[in-house]
Amino acid sequence: MTAYVFPGQGAQFTGMGQSLYDLSGQAKALFEQANDVLGYSLSDVMFTGTEEALRETKITQPAIFVHSIIAYLTAEVPPAPDAVAGHSLGEFSALVAAGVLSFPDALRLVSKRALAMQAAAEAEAGTMAAVLGLDDAMIEAACAELADVVVPANYNSPGQLVISGSVAGIEAATKVLTDLGARRVLPLPVGGAFHSPLMAPAREQLREAIETTRFDPAVCPVYQNIDAAASLDPTEIKEKLIAQLTGAVRWTQTIECMLAAGIDRFVEVGGKGGILAGLIRKVDRKTPVEQLA
Repeated sequence: MTAYVFPGQGAQFTGMGQSLYDLSGQAKALFEQANDVLGYSLSDVMFTGTEEALRETKITQPAIFVHSIIAYLTAEVPPAPDAVAGHSLGEFSALVAAGVLSFPDALRLVSKRALAMQAAAEAEAGTMAAVLGLDDAMIEAACAELADVVVPANYNSPGQLVISGSVAGIEAATKVLTDLGARRVLPLPVGGAFHSPLMAPAREQLREAIETTRFDPAVCPVYQNIDAAASLDPTEIKEKLIAQLTGAVRWTQTIECMLAAGIDRFVEVGGKGGILAGLIRKVDRKTPVEQLA
């Protein structure tokens, strides 16, 4: 059984999408549709924008989403997923692949999400850090003891967990986790404390947009970040998608659940490629991971 997986923020690169645009009339039409939905030329920024421009949350998220979905929809061999999943932002791409959201509706939500997250980050400074070589339970317990806001945000793979919170919280956590034996605690070049309580204002803005958007039943199981469980029901999918903004991305658990359900092939779609493949191989080295971009 084949699962298609979609990357999130961090998978952007200068020139992304240009080769797809040059490939077919269908791809060109989809890029033009995306530009119309957003009200500006996202494709120009994707094709010729600077790395700095592509790092802006309000640009990064729509760019990665559009790249993933156009790669998916214009694949030479039409995808037939038995399941889908997406890492953070990638969950919106997964929902399009599963027939839950239309391309334009999902893009509107992605744009709304990006703007709301950027505004929340500007209103209250926060950051994130990757913790390497320490047991998840030890990290969870240490974060819970700190006075400042700091929480587990991305369970990326065994031995790699990203924490998120206030600047003071991350600084305090770095010292505590290093003392506990973490191999490294690496600050991440992000614009805010994503997947933490500091994103609560963005979550409420996104909730309003999601509740007024049509969600259809999924045509295949969608494994969602918040609980790593498969969903088909549109109402359940909505609630999990809203909760994801302040909740953790349980990617390790997602891959484990998909493998347990019989998935024996993964296809990573869009972005610079290889990010999710690397994480999946740390969970299970035997299952093949292919690239589609």
